[in-house]
Amino acid sequence: MIDTIEKEENIISEEEAAQYDRQIRLWGLDAQKRLRGSRVLLVGLRGLGAEVAKNLILAGVKGLTLLDHEQVTEESRRAQFLIPVDADGQNQAQASLERAQLLNPMVEVKADTDAVESKPDDFFFQFDAVCLTRCSKDLMVRVDQLCASRNIKVFCGDVYGYHGYMFSDLGQEHHFVEEKPKVVKGSNEANDGPEAKKPKIDPNVTTMVKKTISFCSLKEALEVDWTSEKAKSSLKRTPADYFLLQGAVSERCSAQELFLLRRPEGQRGGRLLRIQISGPWRTRRDVWRCMCAHEAPWSLSSASGRRHPNLSFGQYLCIAVCHTTTSAKNNQNILSTHS
Repeated sequence: MIDTIEKEENIISEEEAAQYDRQIRLWGLDAQKRLRGSRVLLVGLRGLGAEVAKNLILAGVKGLTLLDHEQVTEESRRAQFLIPVDADGQNQAQASLERAQLLNPMVEVKADTDAVESKPDDFFFQFDAVCLTRCSKDLMVRVDQLCASRNIKVFCGDVYGYHGYMFSDLGQEHHFVEEKPKVVKGSNEANDGPEAKKPKIDPNVTTMVKKTISFCSLKEALEVDWTSEKAKSSLKRTPADYFLLQGAVSERCSAQELFLLRRPEGQRGGRLLRIQISGPWRTRRDVWRCMCAHEAPWSLSSASGRRHPNLSFGQYLCIAVCHTTTSAKNNQNILSTHS
């Protein structure tokens, strides 16, 4: 079921040019026209989804579809600013529609109350970009693969308390232009000093450089083989939170089920002081396997009992928590570390 507030088909009008003047001066009229012709699907209307909706509507896309099958609760209402205070029990997408439309009457905003899992493959093909929030790993991988076959841009993200992630798949060949200041050659005169001979940047003159970048799929990003030599070399540059979020994405937990407490800056030891995970996580061992690290955390330790040299303190701790079985006594697992 879809509720729609219809907008007339049009291009950049004088009214729109005046409203979007600031961003047109930032990225140009052609970019704004492409933005104005884009239709976007946004899945999930909690805190992150509401922020994404606001930014897309104010930027001036042609159309935005808000898709969410869940009902408004006091918790979800307090998590975002589009739902009225008297909307408890209503559908979250429908409850967010009116305020979302008021942000920019020039954008066509729709509310879809169906579950995204029930949507057929061709449903996603009507959009130029798809934004997924609060979705399961399997669903995100499925939608990403579908959209890749039609060159549809995909963005995934979620928030767990003070931690979160964002993933983007813009295709195998994403073309864009980058504005760079012009470099002026230095003087070649023999009598000039070293400073005069150095190339200088002219801030008043810029050139547009065409570039192409390739994005990997979400499936590839989540299935890195950390036992390979190539992956081991990048471990030190990989944030510890990546490993914790592997567990959060595999079995989507709430903010109340995931906590990371950090040591104050400058204090001895690793950054992570304690990780606490509660809730019936049935897939901790599956999380470990999906990371293609077939050894248990303790087998990654050296003979001296120290952790594996390729794993940072935070990474080792996050992996250990994702692997440990939940205590049957209190359904809670806590790992604490000391300097």
